[in-house]
Amino acid sequence: MTEYRAEGRYGVVAAPHTLAAEAGRDILAEGGNAIEAAVAAAAAIVSAYPHMNHIGGDGFWLIREPSGKVRYIEACGFAGSLATIERYRAAGHDTVPERGPLAACTVPGAIGGWMLALDAAKAAGGKVPVSRLLEAAIKIAREGYPVSSSIVWRFLQDRTLAIAAPGFAETFMPGGKAQPKGARLNAGRLPDTFEQLGRAGLDDFYRGDIGREIAADLEVIGSPVTREDLAKYRATLREPLLLRVRDATVYGCQPPTPGLVTLMILGIYERLGAPKPESFEYVHAIVEASKRAFGARDKVLTDFERLKQSPADWLSNEALEREAAAVKRDRAAPWPRPAGAGDTIWLGAADKNGYVVSYIQSIYWEFGSGCVLPKTGVLMQNRGASFSLDPKAPNPLEPGRKPVHTLTPMFAAFDDGRQLGFGTMGGEGQPQTLGAIFSRYAFHGVPLADAIDRPRWILGKTWGSKITNLRLESRFSPEIPESLAKAGHDVQVLPEAYTEVMGHAGGVLIHGNKVEGAHDPRSDGGAAAV
Repeated sequence: MTEYRAEGRYGVVAAPHTLAAEAGRDILAEGGNAIEAAVAAAAAIVSAYPHMNHIGGDGFWLIREPSGKVRYIEACGFAGSLATIERYRAAGHDTVPERGPLAACTVPGAIGGWMLALDAAKAAGGKVPVSRLLEAAIKIAREGYPVSSSIVWRFLQDRTLAIAAPGFAETFMPGGKAQPKGARLNAGRLPDTFEQLGRAGLDDFYRGDIGREIAADLEVIGSPVTREDLAKYRATLREPLLLRVRDATVYGCQPPTPGLVTLMILGIYERLGAPKPESFEYVHAIVEASKRAFGARDKVLTDFERLKQSPADWLSNEALEREAAAVKRDRAAPWPRPAGAGDTIWLGAADKNGYVVSYIQSIYWEFGSGCVLPKTGVLMQNRGASFSLDPKAPNPLEPGRKPVHTLTPMFAAFDDGRQLGFGTMGGEGQPQTLGAIFSRYAFHGVPLADAIDRPRWILGKTWGSKITNLRLESRFSPEIPESLAKAGHDVQVLPEAYTEVMGHAGGVLIHGNKVEGAHDPRSDGGAAAV
């Protein structure tokens, strides 16, 4: 049985679904490296947790090598060649639709990221064939995946999830009804797609038979993504962002991800004196640091190729001192700002040779666009819903442009040799949760699993929610929400001690000759080690 925390000598995988953690652990047990284990887990969780991620979505990788080098893989897709503002306006839209074929307007990048990651795995001596890495995903999809508590929770939150999108009802609501926990749902042609990718190679997704079938289905439903768009897609290697805090160097991803936000939160928190956890000062400091960081995000975040300002400018000592000085220690700054929701999985892997993987895979909102392609079983993301139909907006819809993301996997290298990969899902809660977990662990010595378990909060939107106030789990001492309210925060204490509203966080850690992993008790997963 997979537990929420695990420790071993050879390797560990942490993921928000038990079947994914076990799939990765099995690869490590057979001699595979952490990168190969992460790909196996990433494939398995597509089959097991399809409402949160799919091969019709995007991904971002941070891979730490034994040399100390950190690779960043940007595996997000661009808007299709038919995705023009004029097309959407002519169809009567003032905004990009949130669901349906016109929401499925960007090329899926996740498989392209797997390809680059496996190139790195081979360079590290990895020899596990792709067909083996996909076995668990095929088995789960072929047998029918068990409905998780997370899917049940999602349907309980919103009875309108009978999304009017091609293939949705047949896939997720057989008989027109949400299914109970443990019921098995048919994954359609998804296991056949995985089997074909195992035989022909992952490139087949873009430039082979699978790519042809995806393109044909997209054309039938009216998506702006074409066969040519798929054929020209490649994931990209970039240099990560980094920040020095205390005795560690913390790494994040460049735009279009908000890796900058988490790094700024940590930098501002440190300059505010790093208040002790679970106090008013602690929550207030990270919440106010988040507001300052979101302000920077709104100025900077866009397609990397269209940046007008270097994100690193906001990570200079001068910039962080300026932002920290703007925080009032006893008063909340105005809120809310414009926000965006998001839906995601984070998983991590580490091995005895010093490889650490921090990986996020997403279809944006829960169930993405809702469009399930009949010939392949691919669920398409709705990441394009974050584009604007105003040509003067910071992120206007245009062919070839990449949308902004909420995804932000993180990695930290400590001076004493510890190596930590960590991440979470949860919309705008992601950087706040990461700031809380890392500050508890790195600044105050809270063990990793306990740092993940401890009560959390969120300011702004999270997955499947349009609420933007400051919400806290009920395990905080009563005086903390009272003090926050007196300081001007719009506070709501949720009835649950643990709630999915706070997202699913996890981490993997190398320390000495041991590897350790932990995943959120708020999810259906855990960690598995060898």
